[in-house]
Amino acid sequence: FSGKPRWTPAQMPDLEGKVVIVTGGSSGIGKEIVRELLLHNAKVYLAARNPEKTRNVIEELTKATGKTAVFLNLDLGDLKSVKAAAEEFLSKEKSLDILFNNGGVMLAPHEMLTVQGYDYHFGVNVLGHFYLTKQLLPTLLATESKVRAVATSSSAIYLPLGSKISFDTLKDGPAKKRKSLKDLYGQNKVGDAMFALELTKRCRDNGTVSISLNPVNLKTDLDQH
Repeated sequence: FSGKPRWTPAQMPDLEGKVVIVTGGSSGIGKEIVRELLLHNAKVYLAARNPEKTRNVIEELTKATGKTAVFLNLDLGDLKSVKAAAEEFLSKEKSLDILFNNGGVMLAPHEMLTVQGYDYHFGVNVLGHFYLTKQLLPTLLATESKVRAVATSSSAIYLPLGSKISFDTLKDGPAKKRKSLKDLYGQNKVGDAMFALELTKRCRDNGTVSISLNPVNLKTDLDQH
């Protein structure tokens, strides 16, 4: 169990003028992130794949915070959708202060694949976020502020397969089917952490900070596919 938090949202600074994207912002961790960002005056793009559900969430958060998030239609399981979402954002904004790669899935059945044929865990949680970040990276690097890229990882990186990435399981086939769903989930969380670390190595001279985090034990809809 986690210890008592040393930091609370009340310590967040005023984020007036900051532009933020939160993936998976229509439920769970992402929804609460969006809530706090709105309460602290950020302009938030709530990126999610279900327009009707997301608009209802935006309405709920508007009533709770007095601020309105902007819906960004994003399906991380389809790279064409990822590119379209990035292009839509870039058509509206010239800067991006925070990219919160939070959206994800857990324990998706073996037969579930992304539109491009990747393991659903890897395709949504890692590849989708990688491609989104790649599309937005020039704007992140050009933004004149303390830019942050944050990835939601997990303690699942310590599961048996989680200590490494087995590349022959990233697409459909016998190797993938032999691995447990927990192991497939664990290795994609390793991918999240590795990507965040590599992004910091490549971009730190620019002042961009990229981190991954473990949100500990929470009740969310992560297993809803």
